[in-house]
Amino acid sequence: MAIQRIASKWEKTIILKQREMIRPYIPDTRKYDFEHLKEMVSIYGLVYVKPDHGTYGNGVMSIEPWKDDFDPESPIQYKLRFGIQSELYPSLEELHATLSSRIGKRMFLIQKGIHLLTYRRRKFDIRALVQKTPKKTWETTGFIGRIAAQQKIITNYHGGGSIAPIEELLGPHLEPKEFAKIYKEMKSLGIHVAAQLARRFPNLKEIGLDIAIDDQHQIWILEVNTLPALFPFKSLENKDIYKKIHRYAVSYGRFKK
Repeated sequence: MAIQRIASKWEKTIILKQREMIRPYIPDTRKYDFEHLKEMVSIYGLVYVKPDHGTYGNGVMSIEPWKDDFDPESPIQYKLRFGIQSELYPSLEELHATLSSRIGKRMFLIQKGIHLLTYRRRKFDIRALVQKTPKKTWETTGFIGRIAAQQKIITNYHGGGSIAPIEELLGPHLEPKEFAKIYKEMKSLGIHVAAQLARRFPNLKEIGLDIAIDDQHQIWILEVNTLPALFPFKSLENKDIYKKIHRYAVSYGRFKK
């Protein structure tokens, strides 16, 4: 039996929002259109626009109001960022027109922007790996921190990001007791998210849960990947973590024995 994969970010969001205890962790996410762009920039300031189908952070853009700090009389403009490039637009209408020509007929989503914690002035998020165990239960088997490349808005390894243990990244921000609390909450959230998706997709065996922690230390679900990379966990100092990950992956058929 093939391992279930789910391509649509929108479909995964809809399924997760049906579970009451997961809902508070999901940032406001909508289908992209001009009305949603206007409303969400007005409410949140920073928003992210991403393709409904896409991997490795390809196609992810950010939009936020921008003002010249050195000229108090200057009007507010809107900054569109993608990769390491940025463009300024005098109005959201003009920004939307440019974006629409790029997007074409493809479906894109717009999501509330999370102000991520930083490590040495670079943003980072956390990838949680959740797997089906040989006993057919769900377990959050590993965490790894993902640090954005210089001037990039995405943390993905394929986009030039780097990886580090979460203890190293969160240590400067959290006291030991708070770290233990957040660690336990993330492990539990991973299990609930996998179980909820598996209700609709029973052949799901593994997920990569992308977690943001904001400057108020609140946990957010950025995205769920159903074909998560396992190799980054090899770099962890505790080699028992990857041994377990590999053993579980063999048990459900991702790897050969």
